[in-house]
Formats: sequence, structure tokens, C-alpha cells
Amino acid sequence: MRPTLDQRLAERARPDARVFGYQRWEHLLFLHWAWDPAAIQPLLPAGLTVDTFDDRAWVGVVPFFMNRIRPAYLPPVPWLSYFLELNLRTYVVDARGRSGVWFFSLDCDRAIAVWIARWRFHLPYQHATMSAQIKGARVTYHSRRRGDDHTASFAYEPTAPPHDAEPGSLEFFLAERYRLFAQRPGGEVFSGQVHHVPYPLSPARVDAFDPRVIALAGLEAPDRPPDNALYARRVDVAVFPLTA
Repeated sequence: MRPTLDQRLAERARPDARVFGYQRWEHLLFLHWAWDPAAIQPLLPAGLTVDTFDDRAWVGVVPFFMNRIRPAYLPPVPWLSYFLELNLRTYVVDARGRSGVWFFSLDCDRAIAVWIARWRFHLPYQHATMSAQIKGARVTYHSRRRGDDHTASFAYEPTAPPHDAEPGSLEFFLAERYRLFAQRPGGEVFSGQVHHVPYPLSPARVDAFDPRVIALAGLEAPDRPPDNALYARRVDVAVFPLTA
């Protein structure tokens, strides 16, 4: 059963729990393709169901900057607290009607961050060589996963002032996600929450994109441009521990 709009809006509330750490996410590009839900469902663990909008699943490629990463009780550390990330995701609902993100992969250029995320959050982080440049509002971004000989490139910039997504819209469905799901080695599915203000979203001009990360996950890479492209400049994020 798909969550109601009230259930989706309730995910915005700050959890009544101890904060695990803080992060700043910057220069996010959300590229999304509509997908057949029947192709996504077999890739999910038991207990999770594909979340749909207009009866379509959605697969997202999201490159961005991870900055000021720190535990709740420590300040950011130069170099260690700053890195790049490229994630491949879809959207799911659990048996309790909670909506969130399922990650197929998360590429990252900081080895210790990969290790911590795999160990602490049971997320499928991958080592990658990555670089990015910002010139004015334009971002160019490159990523090559370790063991792969292909470098994926992205070039993007916002094309309008930012706005909050209208509740119930496709933008809201794609961007307003405050919960992730992960699977522990024994097969048990847990969730973790984050809290931040709603994304300040802008439509994005995308001059270069590459769906290579989709093919690396075993899905057929789309042969068309993204069906939706959004940009967010920055959000400050509180991260909470995994729970049942």
C-alpha cells in the first residue's frame, strides 16, 4: 500500500533520538528515469516494496559533494570530512508504510568513508576515483569506480531560483526522502533517518550525463535523457542511527 501524503509529510519531522552525526550536502544533481516497477521489485530485499508515482518506479543518479562530515561530538576534520559521492537509488516502502530510499550503490573517493559506511550503516559503498570543479553556478563532475575503465562525467547548473517542492508533486516524491533502508549481513532490513530543511530545488540544465552506474548495478542503462533533472545548492543534515 502506498503511503498517504500525510505519512510522507510526517517523515520531515526531526526524530526523537540521539544524533549520530552531521553532514552538509552541496551541489546535488538529481537525475531520474521512470522505470517498470516489475523490473525493480526483484532487486529489493523481503519486506520492501517499490514506491511508485503515476504507477512508475523511479531510478535516480545523484552526484554531489559531501562536506563537513563529523560525529555528533567532534568537529569536521580537514580532508577526512570532505569528499565526493555518486549514488544510485530507487524508492521503497516498508511493511509499516514508511517511505524511503534504497541504494543500489554509493561511489565515494574517500576509502575510510567507504569502510565506515559499510561497517556502521551496511550500505553498498564503492571505492572510486572522483573529481569535481565549480565555475560560477556550473558544476563538472567525474567518477570512475575502482576496477572499471570507464569515467562517467556530468556537467550541470541550476536554471531558475530555488523553490520548495509542492507536496504531492513528482518533485516532492523524488526529493523529499528522509529515510534510508539497509540490509544487514543476516538479511534483516533496518532503516536510518536524516533530518534537514526541504531541499531548495531548481530545474537543472544538464549538458553531460552518464548512466554507467546504472549498468554497473545490473540494470539496463537507459538510452534516453533523464525524465527529470533537479539541482539543490545545499542542505545541512543531522544523521540518526539505524533502527528496526
